[in-house]
Amino acid sequence: MIHVLFVCLGNICRSPMAEAVMRDLVEKERLAHKIAVDSAATSSWHIGEPPHKGTQEKLKEYGIAIKGMQGRQLHKTDFEKFDYIIGMDESNIRNIRAMLGSPDSPKIFRFLDLTIHRKDVPDPYYTGDFQETYDLVLEGCYALLEKIKGEQKL
Repeated sequence: MIHVLFVCLGNICRSPMAEAVMRDLVEKERLAHKIAVDSAATSSWHIGEPPHKGTQEKLKEYGIAIKGMQGRQLHKTDFEKFDYIIGMDESNIRNIRAMLGSPDSPKIFRFLDLTIHRKDVPDPYYTGDFQETYDLVLEGCYALLEKIKGEQKL
């Protein structure tokens, strides 16, 4: 089983959106038995909380399920469990590396570095633009799925 972890600051907007979108794509490609997806936060602010209302509404608009999702904080053990640890922005990457004690691991990378955008995913908690975040997350998830299929020979 291949394990994918999306990480953002609070685990209520961007990373749960990416988790839900990626799960949806993985299920549609009939790879759910080979790829497991989760999300986490670098902060402890929203542990146990459901995704942000804006994230819920945007995912519902596209028919993507969020049932059972709740915020959790990144743990040192995640480095051993996950094959891909994807930060939504450069600040997340720095925090992930510091929290996991793995500054140079290739399994840790910035999400949109897989796309032509090569930038941070804007945080809709602050921008209010959940559509922009969704569009970038969808593009990034397609790129990540292709990367995984190529690297893991799926």
